[in-house]
Order: sequence, then structure tokens, then C-alpha cells
Amino acid sequence: MPAHAITVLMIEDNPIHARLIQNLLDASDLTYDLLTADSLAKGIERLDQGKIDVVLLDLVLPDSAEIATLESVRAAAPDIPIIVLTSLDDVSLAAKAVEAGAQDYLIKTDVNSMLLARSIHYAIERFRALSGEWDAPMFRLAQQQFLKAAQIMGLDDNIRERLLFPQRTHVVTLPFRRDEYNLVETVFGYRVQHLLTMGPTKGGIRYHEDVNLGETSALAMWMTWKCALMNLPFGGAKGGVRIDPTELSRRELQRLTRRYTSEIINIIGPDKDIPAPDMGTDEQVMAWIMDTYSQQAGYTVPGVVTGKPVVLGGSLGRKEATGRGLVYLIEAAAKHIGLSLNEASAVVQGFGNVGSNTVRFLEEDGVKVVAVSDVTTGIYNANGLSLQSLIDYIAENRFLKGYPEGDEVSNEELLELPCDILAPAALQNQITGENADRVTCKMLAEGANGPTTLEADEILNNKGVFILPDVLGNAGGVTVSYFEWVQDTQNYMWSLKEINNRLHEILLDAFERTVARSVGDNIDMRTAALIEGINRVTQAKLLRGVFP
Repeated sequence: MPAHAITVLMIEDNPIHARLIQNLLDASDLTYDLLTADSLAKGIERLDQGKIDVVLLDLVLPDSAEIATLESVRAAAPDIPIIVLTSLDDVSLAAKAVEAGAQDYLIKTDVNSMLLARSIHYAIERFRALSGEWDAPMFRLAQQQFLKAAQIMGLDDNIRERLLFPQRTHVVTLPFRRDEYNLVETVFGYRVQHLLTMGPTKGGIRYHEDVNLGETSALAMWMTWKCALMNLPFGGAKGGVRIDPTELSRRELQRLTRRYTSEIINIIGPDKDIPAPDMGTDEQVMAWIMDTYSQQAGYTVPGVVTGKPVVLGGSLGRKEATGRGLVYLIEAAAKHIGLSLNEASAVVQGFGNVGSNTVRFLEEDGVKVVAVSDVTTGIYNANGLSLQSLIDYIAENRFLKGYPEGDEVSNEELLELPCDILAPAALQNQITGENADRVTCKMLAEGANGPTTLEADEILNNKGVFILPDVLGNAGGVTVSYFEWVQDTQNYMWSLKEINNRLHEILLDAFERTVARSVGDNIDMRTAALIEGINRVTQAKLLRGVFP
């Protein structure tokens, strides 16, 4: 079940039934906030205030009855799932309500805490799947960025329409058995392949409670431009499972991974689509995917995934590649804008794999890292933070919350701290039109995907902030994934020195081409990077033609 609090609005006029539902919620494993209303008018008034996740609705109220009650609530809150609370003699009415758009119905006298919690959870999941899969902020942002670049470069209308949506989308629902052996959940999973023109597709798999089709499609689209910008022989792909991995035991995580792999096994492969780690997944998850695929193939297929353990054919340097690559680009950008790194300060949002390695390599360059953050809090120390001290604290406490050698700040406040280099390496939509004016850095180095909106881009560019866009800034990961795939197909392993030298060479070449286009065409760095990638894809599409 979701770890974050679900806000439940119960519209029920019978105080005994209301108390029964509250007791069942208390006994369930849901983290919830319960709001109540004893009439339709009060319920709609509360809905108008917003921030409701699900409605528990009695259809017979003092000021409304039967299907008219449902219709009134749906009109007031069309984007919120509704579960009907019914008595045994009104089951036929409740069934009609489900036909009319309610997500489920529960008989008040027969419901238990587990059934209630599961009904709420699946009502939210089903409603989300039916109503909002494509309508995701990240997908809108990815499309807006693409359309802006397409307009500036005068992209052919046929190519523009072809690239605006992914070529293939694979949506699955899979049964997932918890350690409590009688509890089987239904989980949504995705694999999206944006472009098959350039070769096999490539992209990570993330496990997160907010994964949806739109987000996955946006990440696949960005991966296409990223691979093309780096001159890699891949199209973009992305996958994910909508679940909170921090709630899972190792056994549960393995069962989930193997079942998800079995659901997408026909569309992945070393010559088809090559997954990699992303948010919520790691080299162990990749090892399970590789093993599951290999069991079906009848022989070991290391090239089906990248980012796996070195002993199973993984590449040296892959784990730290995204952070290392970002710092390679920061070094090049600092030289370009005349910033001395050994006198510079940095703020890094996010302390996962990308963020922690970014801090590590910035520290090696002599940069003073004054603030970092994770999901629990941000830590700020104007005199600088010690990476080893942070790592030691997290090893003991798991999160940064309570770290004693700095002042706590929120993730929002962290973005506005004075610094030379700001590296968002966490989630999307962090720098927006609302806070961009308060961002004070000289360089924005994007380690995350989609951390900056188009409106914020314009504000930052007008302020003279040098932006390393995500399709360039975090491309180190997919580049070393390409190296790993090549090593697996050749059965020949490279040294770490070879890998880092090749990574530096490819990233620096992409940086120089992007800067040259930005300066030559008088456009911002993000648009320049996208045009570089889109141009390469366009050439490939025109050369291959249209079949038949």
C-alpha cells in the first residue's frame, strides 16, 4: 500500500456506519487522513477545497438519494475516484452506481479492514489508469520542449507528428504476492519504446509509486534525444512499475521483478530493447531480470540488461557513470564561462546514486559542496559538507534527517541557496516559473530528468544562468551502458581507465557541438541539445523511408 497519506472524504449521514468505517481504517495498513461530511452539500463544499484522493459515498443522504447523489459528486470532482458505501438491501443500486462511474462498492456490514484498504488502493489505481495515464506533467514538458525545438529548426511536419508520441507502449497489470502468502496485489507496469529507427531501444526501469504511462513516455522520448546527441546506436525506451520499493522485502522485490520481466519478455532482448537501472532499481534488480530472461532463453544472455553486477558481465564505472559524466560536463562548462572550480560552491538536490557521485567528483575537483538533500530533508553548511561524513551517517540512519553537521532546510529552500553550481539530481519539475527568479546559481547542471520547466528556462536564461540540460547533463549513464552492451556482445571487457577516457571524449564532443549550435544559432543550450539529437533522428528516418 502507498506509504504517503491518502486523504479520504467519507460522505455518510449514519454516525454508527461512519464510526465503523473509521475503525476499519484505523485497523488497516493504510496511512490516511479522514474527512467526514453528513450531507451531500457539506461533502461537495469540502470537495471544492481540493486535495482529496478518494471519496467513500453513501448514496442515500438527507439532501439527495440514489444515482443523483453519485452524479452530483462526480460533477463536483470528476478527477476523484468514488467508492459507494451500501447496505445489503441496496446492492442493486450500488451495482448501477458502478456502471455509472463509481470505482467500487462495499457493503457496510460485511466489509473488513483489509477489504476496505484494498478497495481504496485499487480504486485510486484503476481511476488513474483510466483517466490520467497520458496526462502527465512530464510528458507535457517533453512534448513542449520537442515542439519548441521543432519550430526553431523548421522540422518537417510529417517527422514532427511521427516523433510526438512513442512508437510502442506496453502496459501490463501483474499479480504480485506479498510475504503474507494470502495477499496478492495487482500492480501496473510499463515499457515504452519511443523510437525503433536507430537500432535497439535503450532505457532504464524505475520502481516508484507515481510511475504512469505519460511519465514513462516522456523519459523514453528524452532518452531518444540523449542517445542521438551522444551518437549512440539506440532509440529511446523506458519502463517502470507503479509501486513503492522501500516498502518491499528483498523476497518481494525479487518476485515483483521476475514477474514484471516475464510480462515484457517478448519485447526486450540484446537486439530489441535493453533495460537498465533507474529510480528505485539497482544492479541486483538487473541481475534478476537477466536471470529471468536467460532462464527462458535456455542460456545466459548478459546483454539483455546493463547496469548489472560486474561479475555477471556488468561494466566497470557504470554505477557512478551518470554522476561522473555530469561533473565532466561541469568542468567543461566552468572552463567555458570562466568559473574556477576550486573556488566554487555547489548545491546538490538528491543524494541517491547520481547525487552522491556528483558530490564525490565535485569534492575531488575542489568544489565546496554547501548543501545536499534527500527525500527527508536538506542539509546546509556554508563552510562545506564532508562527503564521507554524509555517507557514514546515511549508512547508520538510512536518511539525512537529523544529520548534525549542518542546518536543516527543505528541498524547496535548498534550490534557492546562494551557490555557483546548482545540480538538481532528484525529481522532475523542481525549478518552475514560481521559484526560478530566486535561483541564484551561475550554472544549472541537471542530473535529474525534467527538473526545469520551459517557463523557468526562459527566466534563467534571461538571468544569464548557464544551463547544462538533462539530455546532455545526465547522458553519462546511458553512454557507459552502451559500453557495457558492446563489451557483452564482444565478450571482451575494458579497463576503468579506458571507460572513463571514452566517456569523457564522447561527452566533451557532445558538449562542444551543443555550445557551437547554441552560440551559432543564438538559442539556449537545451534547445540546441535537442536540435542536435532531433537532427540525427530525422536523418535516419528520411534515409530509411516509410514502409510499405
